[in-house]
Amino acid sequence: MPWAQLRTRNIPLLEKLTQVYGASAIVAYDGHQIVGQLRFYPKAVCSMAVAGQLCLQQVHPAGPTDDFAESDFPTPDEIQDRTLVVHCLMTGSPKQKKNPYLRKGIGTRMARRLIEWAKENRWQAIEADAYEDLGILYAHTGQAGRRFWESMGFRVVTTGIEEAFLQENDFVRQMREQALENGIDPGSISNKYTMRIEIA
Repeated sequence: MPWAQLRTRNIPLLEKLTQVYGASAIVAYDGHQIVGQLRFYPKAVCSMAVAGQLCLQQVHPAGPTDDFAESDFPTPDEIQDRTLVVHCLMTGSPKQKKNPYLRKGIGTRMARRLIEWAKENRWQAIEADAYEDLGILYAHTGQAGRRFWESMGFRVVTTGIEEAFLQENDFVRQMREQALENGIDPGSISNKYTMRIEIA
């Protein structure tokens, strides 16, 4: 990963998002160590990015352009669709063989805090993309599964297809195997769900 390049791009972007909107992440700590993160952006900002891609761990086109922080972001009062979009929610490092922070309620607490923060700051809804609840998908996408979001009060508003998961390769075979092991219909592994919660 080109960490120096990403850091040069990401710090000004995160600073600007925080300055304009008050926050762009919920972070969990264990002492001084970050053990969880939930990144989110206004939907209006996501629509400004090329193909809506705002992954801070990727270079363009999977991530924002190097000059995205120089964009004129609308103020909260200028945004008509007051929806936040969760980009990723991760605890620990999902690529570790043993991740002591998985399934400890950290993600749940971060998601609850996001909902509280959104209410406090007059956002009207939160959306998150999700797939079936498979560890292999979490490790590669940084997105919590459909059941997680449903447990937080989100509901499915659209179901699409992840074209890459229709191909035949080792990754997709592992997804099918994991689905069977977890009692999930292997035919649903290519489903991509948009989850949404309305905030009263």
